[in-house]
Amino acid sequence: MNIWILGSGTFGARAVRQLAKSHDARGITLVDPSQQALADANVPGIKTVCQDGVAFVVKHLRAQGAPDWIVPALPVHLVWEWAVCRLAGLERLALPDTLVSSLPNAMTGESGDVYVSHADFICPLNCSEPDDICTRTGQPRKQDMFRLLEGKGCKELPFFVVQSVQLGPGLGGYQPQALLELKEQLKPVTGAFAVATACRCHGVVTGGHQGT
Repeated sequence: MNIWILGSGTFGARAVRQLAKSHDARGITLVDPSQQALADANVPGIKTVCQDGVAFVVKHLRAQGAPDWIVPALPVHLVWEWAVCRLAGLERLALPDTLVSSLPNAMTGESGDVYVSHADFICPLNCSEPDDICTRTGQPRKQDMFRLLEGKGCKELPFFVVQSVQLGPGLGGYQPQALLELKEQLKPVTGAFAVATACRCHGVVTGGHQGT
């Protein structure tokens, strides 16, 4: 199993420790621009790369030789940042206020990314993302966030959603093919659109525009 973990902060370091217990550490690559952060999170056997995570993916992600999984633990929306670097003409576009207000517990970050969640509380780190019942509340689970966001798309603002899959309790990632497919989906798009990454409970949405 070959896994890229992008970011060596609190969540990235936790991902390294967790995945190294269930997978061969030699197949794990941890990427961060801080040598100190890499040293602090290092687990024997893993490979470390001192580089910006987005730049690393842009440089190394290809259909041939791609990792099995990418685990984003960055303070940016990796899917959007990668798309911007791989497709000329993409620009950020503020999402309509009416759309943002319709999203669950939406918060807009400094960069304009909109973070959404079914939870108005801090989720347990060891959440196993059960099928029917919320780990924290014991109540029936709401509609999967990736499905909810897919349903927000329309002709004037199509949505392109990358699903984050749970790789372990409280730990998600996606296969590289999802990024490569997104690139092909965005190529013919003109005008406004939105790109999102979401698991069953949480997500991040970025508005974009591509000229003719």
